[in-house]
Amino acid sequence: MAFTRRTMMLSTAAGGAALTLAACGGGGDGGNGGSGGGGADGGSGEPIYANTTEPENPLIPTNTGEVGGGRIITMLWAGLVYYKADGSTENDVAESIESEDNQNWTITIREGLTYSDGSTPVTAQDFVDAWNYGANATNAQIGQYFFEPIEGYKELSAKDVAEDATLSGLEVVDEKTFTVRLVSAQSDFPTRLGYSAYMPLPPSAFEDMEAFGESPLANGPYKLESWSHDQELVLVPNESYDGPRKAQNAGLTFTVYQDPETMYNDLSSDNVDVVDQIPNSALSTFEDELGERAVNTEGAVFQSITLPGYDKNFEGEAGKLRRQAISRAIDRQTICDNLFFGTRTPATDFVSPVIPGGGATDIPGAEVLEFDEAEAKKLWEEAEGMSPFEGPLTLAYNADGPHADWVEAVCNSLSNTLGIEAKPTPFPAFGEMREQIRKRELDGTWRSGWQADYPSAYNFLGPLYGSAAADGKGSNDGDYKNPEFDQLLSDGLAAASEEEAIELWKQAEAILMEDLPVVPLWYQNTFGGYSTLVSNVEYGWDTVPLYHQITK
Repeated sequence: MAFTRRTMMLSTAAGGAALTLAACGGGGDGGNGGSGGGGADGGSGEPIYANTTEPENPLIPTNTGEVGGGRIITMLWAGLVYYKADGSTENDVAESIESEDNQNWTITIREGLTYSDGSTPVTAQDFVDAWNYGANATNAQIGQYFFEPIEGYKELSAKDVAEDATLSGLEVVDEKTFTVRLVSAQSDFPTRLGYSAYMPLPPSAFEDMEAFGESPLANGPYKLESWSHDQELVLVPNESYDGPRKAQNAGLTFTVYQDPETMYNDLSSDNVDVVDQIPNSALSTFEDELGERAVNTEGAVFQSITLPGYDKNFEGEAGKLRRQAISRAIDRQTICDNLFFGTRTPATDFVSPVIPGGGATDIPGAEVLEFDEAEAKKLWEEAEGMSPFEGPLTLAYNADGPHADWVEAVCNSLSNTLGIEAKPTPFPAFGEMREQIRKRELDGTWRSGWQADYPSAYNFLGPLYGSAAADGKGSNDGDYKNPEFDQLLSDGLAAASEEEAIELWKQAEAILMEDLPVVPLWYQNTFGGYSTLVSNVEYGWDTVPLYHQITK
């Protein structure tokens, strides 16, 4: 998910073990039992307090593409499948997902499922309606791109498509069954279906989608009790949920922290129970301070700087040289050592190393990611000879996340190496920055990143750099387009094995190394911590805590 939080050759595991940590439990027995109301298996009656950022948009699954909204969507909704801590999938709403040729799929959902009102049934039509809504260009959904594999997407993505146009590859058979026809055989299709874009929507959603997003009727382990914008979101257990992620606590209260330092102080004093972020100032000490309650292991997060293709400073041959110069001018290793204290690793490709095929060191052209002051100056001067840079070079970031220090360090590295003015440009909140990016109104460069939606190398490539994900139809915010790259993505999806797909996607990465639509910076670990009051804390393969199973 941009980390904005995401079709795909998936393994059944993330390639790295999930981290399971159990606290002593704040006076309890550390188990699931205890007095008080709340979760399905009891608990203290107190909610679990966690950190978040303000969701960018109303809570609509097909229009959520960043972490703050994504974690809420995942708790409010249940999809056909869900992802376990290790990245493997199990059925949730689905009874079966079957195909004889990996192109024509029959999906049957379980009997007796309802939304959180306890009376509105979950039907096959709900999935088909939601997917058609997400795919139709008139609705301008962030998740539109994820329906590209389904037959009829090309017609629905056209600018002049009718509002009531639907995907020709979807058909409702009966109340519990629908069929999906893909544009090609894709064996990994069932594994994608745990992603939020594929969640169902009840009929009431289509009466007023924006209003629905402020107070959604969903089918997952929790329901939204209240949303105080820019302050907190309160979730309570959904008694109507009948699935494998039953709430084991009295609810979840997500606090929107404007300052990471405040969040960490709250963690230290047990005023927040679980966080998936540590301020830079505490990175060198948090493991000693929290002890067994500290989390620091490999994670499925990739950090970068986006250099938009629509900025004339980065157009043409001069733009390509300038991109390379910027990449060469960043001393990644020094920044990782001096600021991140073992919680980041300099990037060698565009895919997190916990993903099969990720963290590759054999991508042609990857030397462009190595700090080389002389080469950086040479490339910049060549670009200047073709088309002078119109500066200063700005690097935007959201000040409600722990980015100020490293952005300043990167700008200093660029200024000192290239002899230019490179300026950090802070936005008060993530949503404000994202709004300008979505509208293509943000000048200069910006900090970007990707937190995986499922364990797939494709997930780090297609949604971010595929042409079909540009122009606001996905997360390709720099509007990068390269037909050769697109073809290699498609070839990988149709490959006979995961190994063959990975090799094709490495060829696609070589093209990215040459074009550099973004400058890779580093891979980010799963890191965070939890209070003395909670037990059964587990961080999944995608770095997100498994909130539903935390007990208090």
